[in-house]
Amino acid sequence: MTQAKDQLPGIVITGASGRMGRMLAQIVAGSDKARLVGAVERKGHDWVGQDLGVAQGAAKMGVTVTDDPLEAFAQAQAVIDFTAPDATVEFAALAAQARAVHVIGTTGLEDRHLTAIHAASRHAVIVRAGNMSLGVNLLARLTQQVARALDEDWDIEIVEAHHRMKVDAPSGTALMLGDAAAAGRGIVLADHRDAGRDGITGARKRGDIGFASIRGGDVVGEHDVIFATAGERIVLRHLATDRAIFARGALKAALWGQDRKPGEYDMMDVLGL
Repeated sequence: MTQAKDQLPGIVITGASGRMGRMLAQIVAGSDKARLVGAVERKGHDWVGQDLGVAQGAAKMGVTVTDDPLEAFAQAQAVIDFTAPDATVEFAALAAQARAVHVIGTTGLEDRHLTAIHAASRHAVIVRAGNMSLGVNLLARLTQQVARALDEDWDIEIVEAHHRMKVDAPSGTALMLGDAAAAGRGIVLADHRDAGRDGITGARKRGDIGFASIRGGDVVGEHDVIFATAGERIVLRHLATDRAIFARGALKAALWGQDRKPGEYDMMDVLGL
C-alpha cells in the first residue's frame, strides 16, 4: 500500500539558497518517500519569508524559507545540512533537541566542531560523511583494501579537483579517502598527512599520504587515489558530473536514519559496506 504523502518523513533543508541546498530541495520535493517541510537560511538573507520555489525562480513549492531553524526542525523527522562548520554545530544541537535525524555533508570541520557534533549524537541520529555518493564510498573501501595490501614502498597521493567557488581544501572527500588509506596501513592520517608542498620541500617522506587540490571552472568533483612505486602505479578514480548524486545519497541517509538508535553513523553504515 502506498503511504500517504502527509505520513512520509518530513525533511528540512539548511542553506537552502546554496548549490546543494537547491539540488536537495528538488530531490526531496520530487521524492515519493519523503516530503519537504522546511527550508532554512541565515538571518537577513533575501530568501527569508519567500516561498522556496519562487525564491529559486520557479513555481511555488508550498515551503516558506525561514531563519528560525528550531521552529523548522520541530516539524521534521530529518535535517539535511550542507552548510558551514559553525552553522552545522548549531544545527546539530537543535536537531538533537528536536530528535530529528541530522545528515551532515558539511566539510572543513575541525576537532572542536566534531566534539560538539559527537555530544549531539548522544541524543539523536547523526549521519556524517565527506561524500554521500555510492561511488565515492566504494572508492574509499577499495582504497583501504589496496593500502592494506601494499607496503610503504608504495607512495600514496590523493589528487582532487573542484569548482572555483569551493572554500576548503583538501576536500572532505579527499580527507575521507586519506583516512581510508591510513586505516588500511594501520596509521593515523594526522600523523602522516602531507598537504603543504611549496618551494624546496625536500624529498618525499616515506609513509606519508600526500594531497593536492585543483580549483577551477564548474568542476563538480574529481578524486584520484594514486599508489606509486618504482616502475608502476595504481590509480583509483571517481568522477562526479552531477551534484544530484550527493543529494540522492543524503536523502537515502535521512530515510535510513529513521528509527535508528542515537549515535554517529556514516555512509558506509547507510550503504551496508
